[in-house]
Amino acid sequence: MAVNESERSFLHPLYDVLERFPGLDLATTQVDQLLTWGANNSQWIFPMATSCCGIEFMAAAASRVDLDRMGSIVRGTPRQSDVMVVAGTITVKMAPRVKRLWDQMPEPKWCIAMGSCAISGDFYRDIYSVIPGIDVAIPVDVYIPGCPPSPEQLMAGMLRLQEKVNLKRAGLWSPPESRPESPKTIEPAIKRLLHQGRDRRIDAAQLDQALSLELPVVDLPPLSAPEPEKGENE
Repeated sequence: MAVNESERSFLHPLYDVLERFPGLDLATTQVDQLLTWGANNSQWIFPMATSCCGIEFMAAAASRVDLDRMGSIVRGTPRQSDVMVVAGTITVKMAPRVKRLWDQMPEPKWCIAMGSCAISGDFYRDIYSVIPGIDVAIPVDVYIPGCPPSPEQLMAGMLRLQEKVNLKRAGLWSPPESRPESPKTIEPAIKRLLHQGRDRRIDAAQLDQALSLELPVVDLPPLSAPEPEKGENE
């Protein structure tokens, strides 16, 4: 029986052409199995290692765990990657850049949040400059808790991702992962800028403080019109 992929968000041109021909259900089923096998065993990783979890991520590529066994190699560009592994703290300034790199990854794509800092901010969750988890910027498929998680835990997370890929390719429901660090999340006393719960009076007070600073006034020379080049008026 062919797999129903009417709701998939990515395209397989060859698969779509074969699907239009009558009597090719068996062939398309075999093609689907081949594509599922390839998606499971060629999960190229785009690393977003910003903190100490990145060291454990590097160790996972060494000989003891060896991510290459499951076809997972690390790429330095998002355009040939399937999985983004966020290993470390993400700041407010960094989050838009991570989102842009995520948007540059081709579909289908997945995200793994590795470590407490990537999941909830952990030690820095109540600091104004740190986002409370990468899932506020991009969707997360697998959470790997720990501070830091071991290379074996990362391998277990990759195997869990393989299970989710199998379910998605088979057209079955893949339940979303529960966020393990949610009970520990602490909102800062002063909300971040543009936060829905931020008191607007704080914005006004900060603006008044900035305007009341006695900064030296620098007299700049007036701007003069550029002189016409020679031969322009001739």
